[in-house]
Amino acid sequence: QVQVVESGGGLVQAGGSLRLSCAASGSIRRLHAMGWYRQAPEKQRELVAAITSGGITNYADSVKGRFTISGGNDKNTVYLQMNSLKSEDTAVYYCKADITTIDYYGMAYWGEGTLVTVSS
Repeated sequence: QVQVVESGGGLVQAGGSLRLSCAASGSIRRLHAMGWYRQAPEKQRELVAAITSGGITNYADSVKGRFTISGGNDKNTVYLQMNSLKSEDTAVYYCKADITTIDYYGMAYWGEGTLVTVSS
């Protein structure tokens, strides 16, 4: 009974900024990592950024220097600060949480996605 919910998407002009939020809730015994993925129209889903419970981060080359992933004081929360947005950043952004519950170890839980549209 784990729920992952994203928020913060919207319409923004090229060069603008957005901050996405993701919160995982439910029967969480351990959270191993959280990450952001995106799927653009007519394209496959791709990793954008991820952060481990130890604070180690990874970014897609296309967003390095523009996006920053961070966790809140609540380890079940993660943010994606997106700056200098480009039209090619337009996509549905999904949050993924790798979570151990009472019954399952290291399962991936996905949010429903939040749409980011960058106008050009």
